[in-house]
Amino acid sequence: MNKIKIFSSLMLLIAMSIGCSKKDGIDSDLSFVNTAAGSNVAKIFDISTDNSGNVKITPTGNGVTSFTVKYGHGTGAAASATVAPGSSTTHSYPEGSYTVTVDATDIAGVTTTTTYPLSLTYKAPEKLSVNIGSDMKVSATALYAHSFLVYYGDVANEVGTPMTANIDASGLATGSGLPAHVYPAGGPYDLKVVALSGGAATTQSIKTLFGFPLTFESTTMNYFFGTFGNVNFSTVANPSSTGLNTSAFVGKYEKTVGAATWSGTYSPLDIPMNFAFGKKIKVLLYNPNPANIGKLLNIELENSIAGTGAQPNGVGVLKAPITKSGAWEELVFDYSTIPAIGASARYGQLVLRFNDAASGTGEIIYLDNFRITN
Repeated sequence: MNKIKIFSSLMLLIAMSIGCSKKDGIDSDLSFVNTAAGSNVAKIFDISTDNSGNVKITPTGNGVTSFTVKYGHGTGAAASATVAPGSSTTHSYPEGSYTVTVDATDIAGVTTTTTYPLSLTYKAPEKLSVNIGSDMKVSATALYAHSFLVYYGDVANEVGTPMTANIDASGLATGSGLPAHVYPAGGPYDLKVVALSGGAATTQSIKTLFGFPLTFESTTMNYFFGTFGNVNFSTVANPSSTGLNTSAFVGKYEKTVGAATWSGTYSPLDIPMNFAFGKKIKVLLYNPNPANIGKLLNIELENSIAGTGAQPNGVGVLKAPITKSGAWEELVFDYSTIPAIGASARYGQLVLRFNDAASGTGEIIYLDNFRITN
C-alpha cells in the first residue's frame, strides 16, 4: 500500500512539473505585437482667435506610444515636436496655409504618417482708438493688432511710420513711443493710423487735425472750443458773407449775461501753433453791435512745448480792440512784441477772452480764419 501511495505522489509531481513549465497565458508566439498597429490616428487643431497665430495640436490614436508632429512651418528643432499620447504641442503660425504631418509610432515600432491641412486667416483689429499727445506724439490701442502704421498726411506718397505694440493677455495692443512730429505751414492735414492684424486684414482711423489755420469750413475737423465762466461757443452760418469774409461757416462767441470777467474759451490743438511760420496771429472778427466797439479780444497762448523758446502760461497774452460794427475786420496780434517768446516757439493751446474788464451783458461776436503770418 505504501508503494502505491509513493508511486501516485511521484506521478502527480511529474504532472505538476510539466504543467507549470510555461507561465499562464504566455508562450513564444509574439506575433500579436507585430499586428498591433496604431489605428484611428486623428488630430485636433485648437486655433487661437486673438491673431497670435498660436495653434494647439493634440494628436490622438489607438495603440500609439508616441507622436512626432511636423508643423509645416519653422526650421530646425522649432519645426517639429515629439508628443506623448494625451498631450499637446503649440506652434505660432503666420497667416497662411500649411500642411501638418503627424507620425504615429505604435508599440511594435511601426510608424504611420498622416497629413492634415491647416489654414489661418487673421481677423481685422477691433476697437481702434487713436490718441494725440503733446506736440503730435501719436499713440493708439486696438484689440487683435500686431502693430500700427502712422501716416501724418503732410507729404505726397507717404510711407507709413511703424509703431510697435505691447500686447496684453486680453489681446489689447498698445502702440506708443513715436517722437513729436512738426508739421509744415498750411493744412489742414489728415492723420491716418492703420492697425495691422499680422495678416492681410487691417483697420484704420482717419482724423482731420485741429490746428492753424482755423476756418470752420471742414466737415471732418472737430472744432473744439471748450468754455469756462458762462461763455458759449459754436460753429454757425456766416452772418454777413461779404467783404473780407465770404466763407460759409464761422465761430460764434457769446458772453452770456453775468459771465465772469475771466470767462473764455480754451482749445487744445492737435498741431501746435508754430512761430517758425511767423509771429503774428491774425483773425477775422464780425461785430453786430456798435456797443461792442472798443472792447478787447484777448488771444492767450498756453501749453508751451519745451525746448522751442515758448514761455509758460500767462506770458503770451495780447489784446486787440474791436473797431467796426456790421462788417468783417482783421485783428492782428503781433507776438514779436514779446521778446521772451522765441522765433520757433510752439504752443499747444489757444485761449480766447472777450472784454475781460467787465462781466458779460450778452455780447456776441463772430470769429474766423485764425492763421499765423509774418
